[in-house]
Amino acid sequence: MPISLDRRQILASAAASALMPVVAFAQDSGAPLVAEGMKVPLLPPLESFPLWPRGKVPGSKGVTVKEEWILRNPKDGNPNDTAATHVTEPILMVRRAKNPNGSAILMIPGGGYVRVAVSRAGGGTDKDFADRGTTVFVMTYRLPADGWGAGPEAPLQDAQRAIRLIRHRAKDFGIDPNRIGVIGFSAGGHLAGWLSESFGRETYAPVDAADTQPTKPLVTGMFYPVMTMMAPYAHGGSVKAMFPNGGTDEQKRKVSLEFNLPIDMPPTFLAHAGDDRTVPAENSLILYQALRAQKTPTELHIFENGGHGLRVNGQDQPYMPLFEAFAKRHGLWG
Repeated sequence: MPISLDRRQILASAAASALMPVVAFAQDSGAPLVAEGMKVPLLPPLESFPLWPRGKVPGSKGVTVKEEWILRNPKDGNPNDTAATHVTEPILMVRRAKNPNGSAILMIPGGGYVRVAVSRAGGGTDKDFADRGTTVFVMTYRLPADGWGAGPEAPLQDAQRAIRLIRHRAKDFGIDPNRIGVIGFSAGGHLAGWLSESFGRETYAPVDAADTQPTKPLVTGMFYPVMTMMAPYAHGGSVKAMFPNGGTDEQKRKVSLEFNLPIDMPPTFLAHAGDDRTVPAENSLILYQALRAQKTPTELHIFENGGHGLRVNGQDQPYMPLFEAFAKRHGLWG
């Protein structure tokens, strides 16, 4: 079920270990709210629905974590700049296009596999796509270290379920089930790539009719992505989240994208900053070389600077027009 919404103020945890306050949301979609002591309005949430039927989340036996939404930057105090932690009920949030052109994008936020950095109100990326006619689905997903039966594959199960649900409900949203792309950022880039290379295998038992749908996206965009779990270029935080007990090289290879590419991998776009100190640009370089070696249509852009998040000269997402041109060439847009 969707996360419960109410008119409670943003709460700061009293526990010393809780570094970020919990944020709650308006139950209706009327006037924005302002939390006490904050000048930034709490925007109304996007339409959303659960990924899994009640009681059907795979591998949930023994899971005891409690889902919370927290502020990413408490000092800034923006109640819309949030992240979900210990996700137990993953959702799809929908930014509907005013004039849908039949295309759709599944957008996967990052967070190092320890949280999902996303706002319930959506953001500029999904709005830009929707303004151009693309219906955007922004997902939250379960995290590997929270005790799920599938362990590291719990987020992959959610990503497969998400694209199946989008296809299953294509008529409801006015989209073409054959024109669905996926994009991901940072660790969400890893999950987008993982989804894109895993369409040939099932990661969970079907729960309803939606699970008869295929999981292969038409095109994939990976932006400053985590890609490998192998030293020396792995993002340490993601590896630790994936394998809390250390993990073997064999286990890490299974979730390192460069070792598991199918020959019919979707066309893949990569963008990274050369000065990214969080996720080294070698993640994109190595994946590009592996894709190119097997003749998968691929395009790579390494920006001179921009850091993790790829902000160049004050401009957010300078790679997006390049991705849009790539995706158009491969059929996402007419």
